Amino acid sequence: MAGTRGLGLACAGELLRTGHAVTVCGRDPERLDAAVTELGGLGPVTGERADVAAAEDVDRLVNGAVDRFGGLDVLVVNAGGPPAGDFGDVDMDDWDTAYALTLRSAVTAIRAAVPAMRRGGFGRVLVIGSSSVRRPLGGLVLSNVFRPALAGLVKSLATDLAPDGITVNMVSPGRIDTERVRLLDERRADREGGTAEAVRSASEAAIPAGRYGRPEELAAMVGFLAGEQAGYVTGQSLLVDGGLVPTLP
Repeated sequence: MAGTRGLGLACAGELLRTGHAVTVCGRDPERLDAAVTELGGLGPVTGERADVAAAEDVDRLVNGAVDRFGGLDVLVVNAGGPPAGDFGDVDMDDWDTAYALTLRSAVTAIRAAVPAMRRGGFGRVLVIGSSSVRRPLGGLVLSNVFRPALAGLVKSLATDLAPDGITVNMVSPGRIDTERVRLLDERRADREGGTAEAVRSASEAAIPAGRYGRPEELAAMVGFLAGEQAGYVTGQSLLVDGGLVPTLP
């Protein structure tokens, strides 16, 4: 799905490097064109203008890819993060936006993709989540609510779709060096009266790996789970976080 920057762009690149033909989408036509140009040297890629919060756009996107490629093997469910804020900071419009962007977009995309995967007898659904599925994050109440809902969807679908040769997994990033994480660092700095650099340093000190992750490191996990060799892995929520969240499964 969304793949014009950050984690989505990195995942698209990884799938191209492993031999897949890829369709990415985005709302900004200039950014979409730039992403397709950047990815074009890695393999066959097309771009579609779409807002994943709009169900009709998601249906058009997935069905168009099926028609274009004659089938569908891999669906990466990815969307921009929901609005930041604590419970008292967000209004009902924010709740509706977060639902449409984070949860409904995933349901719509998977519903559109599964029939083609069933026809082919093979499918890999990869949902990009967040470490908030294991531990709530300060200032991100909407993510703390809807990301765990995605984890429940993954668990339920894994059982339903395994007989069809379709696996469903979630890959959940911690602090990855993306535009959104840098923006969240800036907002926290503004709130606390500090600097984004100081916020990042403090965050890195709390990560056992001692640094923010690279988008390509998360994409490598997506690439593995998208392959035939991962056919016995399903219903899992895998953290890519440098050891940040020390929870038991």
